[in-house]
Amino acid sequence: MKKIPFDPKELNIVSETPDMFGNMLPLYDFPIRKRDNYLRMMQKSPVWQCLGYEASLFCPSVIPDNIARAFVIEANMMPPQNGVDMFGIDWEYVPSAGGSMVRPGNHILKDANDWEKLIKFPDIDSWNWEESAKANNGKFLSENTFNLAWQINGWWFERLISFMGFEGAAEALVDEDQQDAVKALFEATTDLGCRIVDKFIEHYDNIDGFTVHDDWGSQRSPFFSLNTAQEMIVPYMKKLTDHIHSKGLYADLHSCGHIEARTQCFVDAGWDSWTPQPMNDTMKIFEEYGDKICIGITPELFDPAATSEDEQRAHARKLAEKICIPGKSSFMGVYALLANILTNPYREELYKQSRIGFSK
Repeated sequence: MKKIPFDPKELNIVSETPDMFGNMLPLYDFPIRKRDNYLRMMQKSPVWQCLGYEASLFCPSVIPDNIARAFVIEANMMPPQNGVDMFGIDWEYVPSAGGSMVRPGNHILKDANDWEKLIKFPDIDSWNWEESAKANNGKFLSENTFNLAWQINGWWFERLISFMGFEGAAEALVDEDQQDAVKALFEATTDLGCRIVDKFIEHYDNIDGFTVHDDWGSQRSPFFSLNTAQEMIVPYMKKLTDHIHSKGLYADLHSCGHIEARTQCFVDAGWDSWTPQPMNDTMKIFEEYGDKICIGITPELFDPAATSEDEQRAHARKLAEKICIPGKSSFMGVYALLANILTNPYREELYKQSRIGFSK
């Protein structure tokens, strides 16, 4: 892929854009579009270090899960609220937690072997895709940003939790009497995920990839063993990522928990990118796997109020030396944004040094 030499004139600020928290970020005179740089990042050949504003999230209300999980992001925004997901399960929004949970007593499975009798799959053809596309195409879905459509409740362990509760789902993964049924259920839910991918491609403009949820761990450790992950979930993840890739699009994983020990599973499952939570050693993951999967990193943190501009720039140069390496790629994870270290001096220095590093 063609290298683009750095021109200092690129540091001219041409506009601003809001990040996901409403902070206004300066945009430089980039040599290519933000979307194109994110595409190149996915291909392990970025022009500059992606900071996150190159991509946008798309969670349309046409998907019942996005309402139920209080996570609608589209042209017609709506406030968090209670809702019913695509399988008819009631979810309750908990303001103090900033998220939703299945309303107590509404799990529908006790034994995975009963899934075909008790779980009713949605008729996705009946959803009003045309109206949603009319509202979002040409307005919300910009061709200048890398648009990720989210499948927020996933199709595997998280989905099983919504059917059975956490304890029931964890048991079903390792119970020999339920494992075959779980595999059959995951086959069916994955097929549904593939059909929804096709609906997005059919109806929406400028979809570049899909982010799929499946949390695998607590703050301390994974929920299940490596062997269980490889046998029970990875093959079905691979089926979905293969389908996404067959459409020329990219597959991004959202998976929370202290699960760096499962990174190889994510590589084997075909994910193009993953943002680990900061309890994971994201720099170590990048060093070991950055040539195989794009990692959302959390760099060394500092207090901007107590750090001089020169020191902030030194932090950025140190980071660039570690991560701006041809053949590997990463992006600034949301947890780095939450830490508020991306000051203007830090951002400018990182942009400059990453341009130089990636152009070698």
